[in-house]
Amino acid sequence: MEEEKLTLTIEETAKVLGIGRNLAYDRVKTGDIPVIKIGRRLLVPRRAL
Repeated sequence: MEEEKLTLTIEETAKVLGIGRNLAYDRVKTGDIPVIKIGRRLLVPRRAL
């Protein structure tokens, strides 16, 4: 049984939302997609989607 991840990368988020990677980064920049920053990584909480 595979556990569901609590966070997604920007690329995974873009795929789930059906948008491009660049648009996903733009949405992060405008605050439409909330992120958790860990070092240089940006992670999107699954609940935010």
